[in-house]
Amino acid sequence: MTDLVLALDFGGTKIAAALVDPFGSVVRSSRVPTPSENPWDAVVSVISEVVGDAAVAGVGIGSAGPVDTAAGTVSPINVPSWQEFPLRASVASLFPGVPVELAGDGVCMALGEHWRGAGQGSTFMIGLVVSTGVGGGLVLDGRPFGGRTGNAGHIGHIVVEPDGEPCTCGGRGCVETIAGGPRMVAWARHAGWPAPDHADAALLAAAALSGEEIPLAAFERAGQAVGMAIAGAAAVCDLELAVIGGGVAQAGELLFEPVRRTLKTHTGLSYLAGLEVRAAELGGEAGLVGAAALVRQSV
Repeated sequence: MTDLVLALDFGGTKIAAALVDPFGSVVRSSRVPTPSENPWDAVVSVISEVVGDAAVAGVGIGSAGPVDTAAGTVSPINVPSWQEFPLRASVASLFPGVPVELAGDGVCMALGEHWRGAGQGSTFMIGLVVSTGVGGGLVLDGRPFGGRTGNAGHIGHIVVEPDGEPCTCGGRGCVETIAGGPRMVAWARHAGWPAPDHADAALLAAAALSGEEIPLAAFERAGQAVGMAIAGAAAVCDLELAVIGGGVAQAGELLFEPVRRTLKTHTGLSYLAGLEVRAAELGGEAGLVGAAALVRQSV
């Protein structure tokens, strides 16, 4: 009887797969860019490369959303060709007779950090990925919580600026419009930062670390938006911990200091007194480890 689980992490920019052992360690992995056409062919290819002739006890899938965990379908915003795509059934057809579990990628990130990363020892936590966009997932009472459709915890679409910029979700002023990397760069450029055409969040962070005023203000805005969203989620879900990862979060205290300062302002309720913020530890493996944990928790 095999003890390996196949984990699949499908996103708008990359597709990753891994074999994960019972201790949450990645044994073998591979990733490819997400093609604009026929992403299913790329999924099959990366799975085949990772699995080889190994037997797997189950398959866990984390996908960019929205997802529908009841139907087993995914409709990633950045993959127009996949709307209500039957990802769970399609993967299950490759592995007859083994359990196949599906969740949103934010839930898998949170579950991975809860099992093997910065969330170990916590019971009620939210995981955030602050990168090109802002995603998130919940672990409540020690278990992943996807809500009615599997999309609970999508903290990037909490509104923190009602009259703010339009968001890809159709709303306005979501956290993502302020703290997503490209949005931060766009705001800084509009505010007068002489950014080169190839500027990204890493270059913005480097400029902020060198003391440039506008990049520092961009991280201040982002940290405040993330902190406000965490405060709201914590008040609703009685959270003890927020774990933050993603490319923008690699800027360290440029983001974390305004997050923590904002939380002090917006968490006055007594039951939020111990709310903690930690940096994620698993990096790009968090979603894969969390996808594998979906299977471990289902058996």
